[in-house]
This record gives sequence, structure tokens and C-alpha cells, in this order.
Amino acid sequence: MHRYRVWAPAAAEVSVESDNVAYPMEAAGGGWWVAEVTEATAGSRYGFSLDGGPLRPDPRSGFQPEGVEGPSVLVEHGSFAWSDDGWRGVSLRGAVLYELHVGTFTPAGTFEAVIERLDHLVDLGVDVVELLPVAEFSGARGWGYDGVDLFAPHHGYGGPEGLKRLVDACHGAGLGVVLDVVYNHLGPAGNYLAEFGPYFSERHRTNWGAAVNFDGPGSDEVRRFVLDNARQWLADYHFDGLRLDAVHAIVDDSALHILEEMATEVDALATHLGRPLFLVAESDRNDPRFVRSRDAGGYGLEAAWADEWHHALHAALSGERAGYYEDFGSLELLAKALRQAWVYDGTYSRHRGRRHGRFPAGLAGHQFVVCTQNHDQVGNRALGERASSLMSEGRLRVAAALLLTGAFTPLLFQGEEWGAKTPFQYFTDHGDPALGRAVSEGRRHEFASFGWRPEDVPDPQAEATFLASRLDWEEVRRPRHAGLLDWYRRLLALRRSLPELSDPRLESVQAWAEEEEGTLVMRRGSLLVLVNLSGEPRRLLEGDAELLAASAEGVIVDDGVLLPPDAVAIVRVPAGSSGEHVVAEGRVTG
Repeated sequence: MHRYRVWAPAAAEVSVESDNVAYPMEAAGGGWWVAEVTEATAGSRYGFSLDGGPLRPDPRSGFQPEGVEGPSVLVEHGSFAWSDDGWRGVSLRGAVLYELHVGTFTPAGTFEAVIERLDHLVDLGVDVVELLPVAEFSGARGWGYDGVDLFAPHHGYGGPEGLKRLVDACHGAGLGVVLDVVYNHLGPAGNYLAEFGPYFSERHRTNWGAAVNFDGPGSDEVRRFVLDNARQWLADYHFDGLRLDAVHAIVDDSALHILEEMATEVDALATHLGRPLFLVAESDRNDPRFVRSRDAGGYGLEAAWADEWHHALHAALSGERAGYYEDFGSLELLAKALRQAWVYDGTYSRHRGRRHGRFPAGLAGHQFVVCTQNHDQVGNRALGERASSLMSEGRLRVAAALLLTGAFTPLLFQGEEWGAKTPFQYFTDHGDPALGRAVSEGRRHEFASFGWRPEDVPDPQAEATFLASRLDWEEVRRPRHAGLLDWYRRLLALRRSLPELSDPRLESVQAWAEEEEGTLVMRRGSLLVLVNLSGEPRRLLEGDAELLAASAEGVIVDDGVLLPPDAVAIVRVPAGSSGEHVVAEGRVTG
């Protein structure tokens, strides 16, 4: 027997059709309707009818095996045989994240196929797998940010059972797992929430239209809908954390912001489960409030993405200056990013035409997630080119070194560790032809500020766009790619072995640049990360030093350090030395 429940406060009558038999539902107060169906068990297919209308999937459906327009299926979470009883969780402090898209990570594009590649991630040396959104979305392929059945893992990836097997396997391999979730909007196709209740409100508008109703009439149940969704992924699917998409587009004027309420409930759940859980925010506001403790007036999230770290590094290494990259490009700004992640901390942004951000006083390094590439920064280019198509191999190695020796939480994007040449392009599979055309046309005209020609933008609806974005694992066997992969492995091993590289205290980080010389230096305790981006050899250090790692041949350590062009070296200077090491424009006392 199963007790069906659905929130539909405006409906005069509601029925549930379970396994092709219709049953009337009774009002249960607060806008809820219930019906007990003796014959319903795990696996039963069902849908709801409001006021005699067509059957709609359950807003809290746990599985949509036929997609967003098909029937819902009852899921019994307690029946899965977990083997991760010994898993004690993972802390974000000191961790390295690996972002992957299930559909393109392997040729098969399923949860099960990801399991077959976990050995690669363990050998690489990362700590946490971060999955792009998996909530049921329109069609067979997509990034996942247009999900509409937020409780249902995508049927094409393997549904609830497949996702649980993946999380279980990750924990068995010693890897944590984070899920990207989207609470700022829902996708356009198969989105029937507004028929059930006031899930959206015109009181606020976002880039996607009416905002999710977190603070208007009827918002109590909408908030509970989102809070229960977060709880499901952490409790029923054993995820270790959630990455919250574009929280700057979550509009909530309540005295208790939904993000603070979510963080409070997640902390309570972590205590109950006996393992750490964390929330990471994506935001472009450079606002410390998201990650400050609740005692200090913040929301209490664990960390925030810092895309400006990426922008500063990408512009300096690639030379791009179009679009938002016009605010970046100098080595001086890159050095600032190495010190505090957020470059615009209340300073004037030419791209925005105003001051932007706030200084991150009192925050620790692990509270910023930084990357050299991610799904947005690659996929939101017209052609989806990776850094491997925009930079020399030498500069790819420099980027990796700055990422993995810095004070922040590093995130790698699938394939970056071997310099994958396959693009990651924007792809969709909407069945509605009009919607498909609108997405394709909108994509072509999205990149005017970057100077990219609309006719060069791949059609998101074309299957070829998706197929081109799948990783080519054969690349790993080729010498050039294997060499870069070895460099990433060496850097990750170094990060694990040297406590200076996991020290989250930002006051312990020094970084400075010599713009005209094309050199950059970062200091982490007794370690120096020396970078030469000029076109000729440069001596960046005078005095004794121990070479720990170098990205290229030709690095000379002999009473100093001489680097060839586009190279980086990590050295240790003697402790207690009475001599001075002259580095670029700064002085480092050994």
C-alpha cells in the first residue's frame, strides 16, 4: 500500500491514476491532497489530475523512466543495498574537486560507465567527484540546468538505482561526491509546477522569467519543496555536498533567506548522519555574505565559486580581452587573484560600468572554489574550446601549477588533466520543434560582446554537437597528453605531501608580478612558485633553493633559479638563511 500526497492548493478536486486505475483524493489541509492505494507498491506508475485535467507527473516524482512528459514511478529508497557504511564523509578543506558531465564523460554516457573510470580519478589524486545536474530534463541529452523533475535522476543516465550505485562506488574508492543542483529556475519543457501551486512569482523576475516563489504567498510549501529536495540528495543518495547553481538569481526578501535556512538544516542533517555535509554557492557578486558564518550575519555556506580567479588567469595566459575578459589581462591582477580569489572587491569594473564586489575579509582559502576550466567557461564559448586549444602546452602547465599550489579549493574539469582536445559545447534535445528553434537561435546571438560570429555557433539541438563533446579517452595514450597528465599527477601528489600547499590562511599567501619582465611569483611558506611568461629565459631567484617540480626542461638551479619561457618551477628556499632571495619586484628573506 502507498499513501499518495500532492500539494495543489487551488484545485477543487484531485485524483491520482495509479497503474491505470483512477482514485479520488481527499483534501488534507494546507492545500494537500491524499489517497491511500492498497495496490500501489514500489515501481507503480502514476500521475495526478487536477480538476479533471490531463495527467501530470508528480512534482516530487522520484523517477521518470519515459522522460518529463511520462508517468511517475514510485521509488523505495530503503530497498537499495548500500555498502558505504564505513564512509565517514569528506571535508572540503584541502580537497580537490573533479567536475564531470555524466553524458559526455564516457561514450556510454551513464552512471554505470562513470564507475568504470573511477580508477583514473583515484590515480589522478582528486578527492571529490562533482556531477553536473542530473535531475530529469527534456530529451536524452543536455547539460542538466533545465531540469523540471527535481527529485528524479535522469532516466537516460540510469535513474535512481544507477545514481546510487555510482555514489556507493565513489565512496568505496575513497572519493566524495557533490551534486550540482538548480533552485533558481526550472526548464521550459515538461514544467508543470505552476499548475499545482504558486511555485513561481511575478514579484521578482530573473533571466528565466518569473522567479521561484521563496517569499510570496504560498511560499512556505515552495521552500519546503526545495529544502526536502536538498535533503533527499544528501540522505537518500548519500551525496557529501551540493553545489547551488547561480544563487545570485535566487531572490528572497524573507527575514530568513532560503540559503541560510538550507544551510541550517544541512548542518542538522550532518549531525544526525554523523558525517560532514557542505553547500557550495555559485555567485558572481563577490559577496562574502554567502559564506560568512551565521553568527557573523552570513548564510553559513561552506564555500563559493570564484570565477574571477579563472578570468584573471585565462586572460593573462591566453591574451583574450573580449567580453568580461576586458576587466582582466595583467599579471598584477592575476597576482591579486592568487592572494584573495576575488579580483573586484569594491573596485571599478569597466565591463560592468560600476564598482563591483566586496573585500573577502576574514574568509579562508578553502572557502573559494577556483578553476582553470569548468563547464561554463568552456561550454559558454561559441565553439566550446578548451584551454588546450587556446594556450601552449607550457602555459597549460603553468595554469595547472598555479591552480594546484594555491590556497583555494581547486576544481578540475573533465579531461583538462590530459589537455583534452574535444570541445564541450552547449547541447539540448527538446522535442518541441518551436522550443528547439528558439534555443538554437538564441544561442547564435548570445555572443555578440565576445565578437564571435553567430554562423560559427554549433546548433545545440543537433546530435553532432553532443557527440563532438564526448571525451576521447584514447587521447590519454598519446605522448603529449600523457605528459600533461603526469604533470597533473605530480602536482596533486605534491599538494598532498606539502602542508604549505593546503594551508587555507590567506594571510600566509604572497604574490607579486613584474609586468614588463613577464614574471610572477607566489610564496606559500618556504615554497616559491616561480612563473616565466616572457619570451626568453629569466632568472627569478638568486640564492640557494631546492627544486621540487618544474614544468619544462631547461630549468637551472645553481645559486638561483633560471627558467625558460612559459615555464613554472616550485622551489623551497632554506629556512633560517641569512641571505636574501631577490624575486621579481619583491624581496623574499630566506
